[in-house]
Amino acid sequence: MNDKTVSRLRRHERIRKKVTGTPERPRISVFKSARHIYAQLIDDATGNTVAAASTLDNEVGCKSGNGGNISAAKMVGVLLARRAVEKGLKLAVFDRGGYPYHGRIKALADSAREGGLEF
Repeated sequence: MNDKTVSRLRRHERIRKKVTGTPERPRISVFKSARHIYAQLIDDATGNTVAAASTLDNEVGCKSGNGGNISAAKMVGVLLARRAVEKGLKLAVFDRGGYPYHGRIKALADSAREGGLEF
């Protein structure tokens, strides 16, 4: 692994010490690659994924030509929020995964808030 990846993983470990998901308020975990972005709602008490969305989903992937841009991240945030609200969840905590809070990460978080999640 390169230094940038190692640094991100260390930041992620620091964040995970403080941010945990509960059944009432699950954790939104975000991972991004060069081509795609993934988000999950995780209940850390049981270790279960409550809802998930990514640019690989048919509802998102067909509409955006590239999964590695801000518009795709916005669609993933809206889709995740819709799936969470369908399961009766409105509260969450945000885990940025060690990434800086700007660009695609910020776009996903803002669109999830607009979709009905509060964090």
